[in-house]
Amino acid sequence: MSAPLSSAALAKRLLEESDLGEGYTRLPQRPAQHDDVSVIGCPALEKLGSEAAVGGSLGFLHKAKASFTYAGASDSVVTEELYSDTEDKLSRSVDRIFEAMTSCPTYQVLTGSTPVTVTTQKVLVARLGDEQWSQLLTFAAGGRRSSVKQTAVRTGTVVVVVSGSPGLVDAHVHKAVAKAMVVRSAG
Repeated sequence: MSAPLSSAALAKRLLEESDLGEGYTRLPQRPAQHDDVSVIGCPALEKLGSEAAVGGSLGFLHKAKASFTYAGASDSVVTEELYSDTEDKLSRSVDRIFEAMTSCPTYQVLTGSTPVTVTTQKVLVARLGDEQWSQLLTFAAGGRRSSVKQTAVRTGTVVVVVSGSPGLVDAHVHKAVAKAMVVRSAG
């Protein structure tokens, strides 16, 4: 059983534009702002808190993140997050969050005073590691709808989470898992 990786080691395993192909641009990282978010109609998610409800960051000490847009289209974004901890903690935590998020097929997230209706469904994912989870989230607010796919794969002491436009997630999750598992020499 291997030890968890540091955030610096995880950052070296993130996808880069060259891994994705032509037309991708890395987006600058913005601090997450989920301060004024509450969940209505899903007790399991309410227990986990607002960060989980919006697909926010998992609470692991070691993490790294990168986001890309394809050809500048705002709805063509793919985000990769890497987390490292003990195998048991990763497995239990990711499973708990995905179970909570898919336990209620529909719920509302109140962002400030804006209600967003969220519909979730588990989706099948190819066997890519020791464990994998995937869900499709549809957000509806103000007459607009958008879908986000979120796939997580645990291999040993690393969890790879790829989220964004469903087609882009499907196209790049294999690359993300493969690159995250590459053992690099120190230095």
